[in-house]
Amino acid sequence: MAKLNRLKKNSIMNFVAVAILTAIGIVLSVCSFIIPFTSTVYNGFANSISLGLDLAGGVSVVYDCSLSDTSNTNDLNAAIDATVARLESVIGGEYSEAIITRQGNSEIRIEVPSVTNSDEIFSLIGDPTPLYMTLTDGSLDEQSDVYITGSDIENVYVSFQNSNYGVVINFTSEGRTKFSQLTNSAANGSQQIYIYLGDPSDPTWQTQLTCTEQITSGSTFISAGDGETAWTYDEAEQYSLRIMSGTFNVTLDLKENSVISATLGTNALKYCLIGTAVGLVVILLILWLRYGDFGLLTFFALVIYIVLMVFFLQAISFVQLTLPGLAGIILSIGMAVDGAVIIFEKVREDYRGGKKIPMACKNGFKRAFWPIFDSNITTIFTSLILYILGTASIQGFAITLLIGIVLSLFMNLVILRFFVKWYLPLNSVKAKPLHLPKQVRPAKEPTVEVVSAGGETNE
Repeated sequence: MAKLNRLKKNSIMNFVAVAILTAIGIVLSVCSFIIPFTSTVYNGFANSISLGLDLAGGVSVVYDCSLSDTSNTNDLNAAIDATVARLESVIGGEYSEAIITRQGNSEIRIEVPSVTNSDEIFSLIGDPTPLYMTLTDGSLDEQSDVYITGSDIENVYVSFQNSNYGVVINFTSEGRTKFSQLTNSAANGSQQIYIYLGDPSDPTWQTQLTCTEQITSGSTFISAGDGETAWTYDEAEQYSLRIMSGTFNVTLDLKENSVISATLGTNALKYCLIGTAVGLVVILLILWLRYGDFGLLTFFALVIYIVLMVFFLQAISFVQLTLPGLAGIILSIGMAVDGAVIIFEKVREDYRGGKKIPMACKNGFKRAFWPIFDSNITTIFTSLILYILGTASIQGFAITLLIGIVLSLFMNLVILRFFVKWYLPLNSVKAKPLHLPKQVRPAKEPTVEVVSAGGETNE
């Protein structure tokens, strides 16, 4: 008796502790507040989730790609992939939530949430034109005059060095060799290095650099000098964007430009949240009517599941919540509930067959493991395939479904198992609170009388 009382006390303490932690998780998920004794504002997990274009509104731009004259490859696919990487560097540095993806055979789609003016995106990309770095002053008439082209540049970004803002240019392995030769020629001949953007015979932009020594490191820092001529950050950024605009391996022709209103996404998100809340209330009612206290335990586990889902949506940097992503979340919630239903239906079957509640629960989890595991694993593989091969909208659905399925496995096979284990010391004999069916007792075998030859009756 003393042992049972101790187990009951431990169970109650475990439930109370988990309830407190869950309440804290809910507060951290949905509330924003100033952290005590600091001026820092804490933003809830839900408010920190990156929203996609269809929810936050923004700009969608589609470019059609063709090989440029200075491309270092004849493979359009490789050139487009390289251009996507460059665009991610240019636009992603300014807008971390931007998504740049390939579309079809020769198109690139750029989606930037929370931006209402497409000109901001065009100014970042610039007008992609050929870039040349040479020792020749004036228009370039012969290709032999060119030492370095945009395809030899790997990355360009703003940096603060020697008390000045400037631009760092990193070269590819081939560009490193070319730049070393170029700077050697410039230093030995006391020449300037000229950078051109545009057609070699009629460049649209030119700048010149003073080089006093050979540079072999594969990168260089460019600044405007000290004092009044020094660049501000914005001036250095504009210079870097001009250089970067000449590094694309393809010519970008604008095909589509659209601005999506944030109002549409806000309404969609609002109605989706309302629908989800109503659905959860209906789920709670059905679970309780069917499984009693086990249904309440399932709903408690489902609340923890939702808190964990919100946390991981904001914690994983590459996750961006979209309308298809919301569909993935709702689907994963349904599969989590399905797993719990499988478990407790197995428990009901074993109890109906004559087993006591603790043994029925143990067998229920054991018998439900493989059906739950197999169905969830196949969904996980499907989500991975959709994420790898799908477009941006399909990827949004796949990643939230993948996170949800992993969490549903954790909910059903770990959290719910512990909850039932803690519950049994509180009630291991009463079937009514669990809405268990009546046990079917095996019928007694009929008595058969056998009359022997001597007239004796044997049963």
